[in-house]
Amino acid sequence: METKSWKKIKDSVYGEIGTERRDELERDFQSFKLGIILRQAREQKNMTQEQLGTILNKKRSYISRVENDGSNVTMKTLYDIVEKGLGGKVKISIEI
Repeated sequence: METKSWKKIKDSVYGEIGTERRDELERDFQSFKLGIILRQAREQKNMTQEQLGTILNKKRSYISRVENDGSNVTMKTLYDIVEKGLGGKVKISIEI
């Protein structure tokens, strides 16, 4: 039995990078990853979702949604969470 790499599996199931379906998968993964990064940052600050929500004047359920699916986060909300709520800095890079 041949062992396949994760990249080969993604290529065969979703298509290669640059195809519509694969690019959608990669974008969804990045959104999911953003939520995890925000949750980890909050936890490093020993803050609850409720505490972060209070600082940002948002409900705990909103913070939970952002952490579980970062796909609907606006730039303003991202900056508010990281800078105002967690005291950090946002760094964004674009690859062309």
